[in-house]
Amino acid sequence: MSLQADSKVAVLMGGRSAEREVSLMSGQGVLKALRSRGVDAHAFDPSERDLGELKQNGFTYCFIALHGRFGEDGTVQGALELLGIPYTGSGVMASSISIDKTMTKRVWLAEGIPTPKYQLVPRDRVAQQDVQALIAQLGLPMMVKAASEGSSIGVYKVTRAQDLPQALAMAAQCQADVLCEQFIQGDEVTCPILGEGDAATALPVIRIVAPEGNYDYQNKYFTDDTQYLVPCGLPAGEEQAIQTLVIKAYQVLGCKGWGRIDVMIDAQTRKPYLLEINTSPGMTGHSLVPMSAKAAGITYEDLCLRLLGSAGLEHPPQEMSA
Repeated sequence: MSLQADSKVAVLMGGRSAEREVSLMSGQGVLKALRSRGVDAHAFDPSERDLGELKQNGFTYCFIALHGRFGEDGTVQGALELLGIPYTGSGVMASSISIDKTMTKRVWLAEGIPTPKYQLVPRDRVAQQDVQALIAQLGLPMMVKAASEGSSIGVYKVTRAQDLPQALAMAAQCQADVLCEQFIQGDEVTCPILGEGDAATALPVIRIVAPEGNYDYQNKYFTDDTQYLVPCGLPAGEEQAIQTLVIKAYQVLGCKGWGRIDVMIDAQTRKPYLLEINTSPGMTGHSLVPMSAKAAGITYEDLCLRLLGSAGLEHPPQEMSA
């Protein structure tokens, strides 16, 4: 798709999720990049304005720089489908599945894609959960995660049995069910994907080396202590194998536009395990998709233009017959 000369673009940012702060940083970066290339782009915060204003104010495209719920979960995508305004990234179904770590795992496992063992604990049953049964199933250390949040919000690494009840309770405070997951010891990597269907391509893999192995919200966005290695320095053949695997994982979820998949590589077996997918990845100064794109020779501004150029609708409006 090529933008028309009179296109008016809304960069959706902020929103109501726990990732609002990061989304505002992403959105401002995208807004500046698009304007630098002559695009008539404007900031639009759905938590402060009604989405119906997009149509009323003549916006012809939306660049979704929202993260988390009410932005990355299919809700805003559905609204834009109803408004008939093309948008960046995945559609309604792929977005709603991908935001849910458990549903993503179910799809991947059905397609033979490796992901760590897990157990879902409903939010209203956290207090009654048999902690010893969880440990018997998944072992320690264990990852405890809010099942439908991103940016490492509501994520805890539990190394002692006595700490597990508190981790479950804290994850449940994110107003989500809790995903308990087998911990994979080894290299932590991430790989962005661009495109759709058979045309989807993987960007260079990034290896993440965080302080004490703790790649949390603070170390993601607000410190310079985390190392991001690109080229990733993995053994020969491993990077290509991971790229092939993440493309398949992206395709089976029906994703399009772009995404980023986080992977753990078992230190002993070198087997990769896919953790989750982000269908509206960060675009901040610390974000990984722009970093990987830069390693592939794609500037931040060109990446934004490319993503905007892929904007579309799953169900384009059709002319009514008389």
